[in-house]
Amino acid sequence: MDYMQQALVLARLALGQVSPNPPVGAVIVANDTIVGQGYTQPPGLPHAEIMALRQAGEAARGAVLYVTLEPCCHYGKTPPCTKAIIEAGIKEVHLAVSDPNPLVSGAGARELEDHGITVYKGEHAAEASELTEAFCKYIVTRRPFVTAKFAMSLDGKIATRSGDSRWISGVESRRLVHHLRYISDAVMVGANTIRVDDARLTVRCCGGKGGMVKKQPLRVVMDSRLRTGPGARLLHEPGSTIIATLKPADEKKKQALLDSGAEVLECDGSEGRVDIHQVMTILGEREITSLLVEGGGVLLGSLFDQGLVDKVTVFIAPLVLGGARAKTAVAGKGAALISESLRLNRVKVENIGDDIVITGYTREQTCLPA
Repeated sequence: MDYMQQALVLARLALGQVSPNPPVGAVIVANDTIVGQGYTQPPGLPHAEIMALRQAGEAARGAVLYVTLEPCCHYGKTPPCTKAIIEAGIKEVHLAVSDPNPLVSGAGARELEDHGITVYKGEHAAEASELTEAFCKYIVTRRPFVTAKFAMSLDGKIATRSGDSRWISGVESRRLVHHLRYISDAVMVGANTIRVDDARLTVRCCGGKGGMVKKQPLRVVMDSRLRTGPGARLLHEPGSTIIATLKPADEKKKQALLDSGAEVLECDGSEGRVDIHQVMTILGEREITSLLVEGGGVLLGSLFDQGLVDKVTVFIAPLVLGGARAKTAVAGKGAALISESLRLNRVKVENIGDDIVITGYTREQTCLPA
């Protein structure tokens, strides 16, 4: 059996549910038998290694630990996992990727080795790195990992010339979008998306994975002119909503939104638009590690123009909409030359129903094998 693969399966159960901690899976093996396993619990509760050690009990002595991220070696909301691993008598540790947290960053592995524990590094590193990509960016930059998601026709349109956009992608693709929301701390859209689609931006499937309590992602609307009305559906759904607008905000509109349960975030800006960098900083301060941006084209264009996108997920439907005035997925300034365009790396192409899903990254990995 591939024990690190099992640890990755466990880590996925925590994905999007334990921020700002990373989703980690751990498996303890003695005499070719799994005697303990676990995954990260919500903040303040045990890490994956502790859950596995508790299940293993005395069987952990002389056993082998497989863990998807380097064990922590510092005191935070919980004691260091390295101390518990050493005290439990684990003889060998396999870790997939090292932790970029400056408080760990190789020190966890060294502490284990200093206590006579053999450490192996790098098994299934690419898969483990993808699982911890949001944490890795956040812990280094204190800003969220940004995924740009959009659905478009074969000719790159996100709506017809009349503005009709439901539905470009198929049922299977839309189900996957709910999963993307499920694993994200926050979802962001522009004000026009709310005005035209009256989007709810909630997770309406995927709940209850691994028995964990599902939190709705924080909803963020970039609304420079405060056009979102108090009757917008997303304001009356479970979870919290932030409306980011230019300061000073219209007091009457602001109060109406506050009365509907929204938080109105008054921000700096220029050329009539909210400073997106300031919003990213504020989200980071609130321990938002992953942000899914679902449109529209103006917001996505701004994010791409300013180099704020980390990952792209595009759903391409077998439709041709045509129309010179039909909206494209990404607006903004864009590239003047092909040589200046953004080319994704680590690209993955999948079929979902009749659609094609392309996923890629704008920059190199943050979490790498030690």
